[in-house]
Amino acid sequence: MRDLGVGFGYLVKGQRWVTGHGRWFGFGLLPGLVAVVLYAAVLVGLGYGADDLTAWATPFADGWSSPWQGLFRGFLTALVVGFGLFTAVITFTAVTLLIGQPFYESLSEQVDRTEGGDVPESGLPLWRELWISARDSLRVLTRVVLYGVLLFALGFVPVVGQTVVPVIGFCVSGFFLAEELTAVALQRRGIELKERLALLRGRRLLTLGFGVPLTLAFVVPFVAVFLMPGAVAGATLMVRDLVAPPDDDAPGAAAPFSLNKG
Repeated sequence: MRDLGVGFGYLVKGQRWVTGHGRWFGFGLLPGLVAVVLYAAVLVGLGYGADDLTAWATPFADGWSSPWQGLFRGFLTALVVGFGLFTAVITFTAVTLLIGQPFYESLSEQVDRTEGGDVPESGLPLWRELWISARDSLRVLTRVVLYGVLLFALGFVPVVGQTVVPVIGFCVSGFFLAEELTAVALQRRGIELKERLALLRGRRLLTLGFGVPLTLAFVVPFVAVFLMPGAVAGATLMVRDLVAPPDDDAPGAAAPFSLNKG
């Protein structure tokens, strides 16, 4: 259970780091602000057009009498808007990281630089980094959607669906949010998605301690914008310790994560 507190500690340290490096905090805000504007435009458009979309998709209900047509299409409209909001929440981080790839990579490198030691660089051209980031984000998003569908179905189970399932949902979201954020630093270290997931599963409580509080905060998009720079910094600090060779003289030193395949 100690790892839960340690994971949360990295989140706090990341926020402290950007607070102490104000220029980098402002630098890291830009991608989030761009993403908020884009999402706001899409969601406003969805809000105005949801009624027309529902009517277009249900021509068979044109001849239905009142109030059944209004109730049916109103229900579908609510589902469309709800699905849009759900999609916005689960994709916001991935899209922001994709938009801000050069920004967050520079921020992550600066964290490594100020903390001392090696400053790993991917050595890949920007277009290649964007492609890898988009591909991996899509893979992670697929996993999140599958978990989401399963948890949504379990939500109809009495008692369990209203107590245990929401907790599991936040844990799943927190784990994958932590994966998305640590990917900035791990990708620079040449660690592929499969290895990243194995690394985080090996320290599951640490990962949840970092990701779950952030997930709760990220439910509010504007909060996510201001926390994102510190989240990237905190994820980099966590990665530094996860992949660093242990101090053999330290009691209880953990084995390092190996980059050797096979």
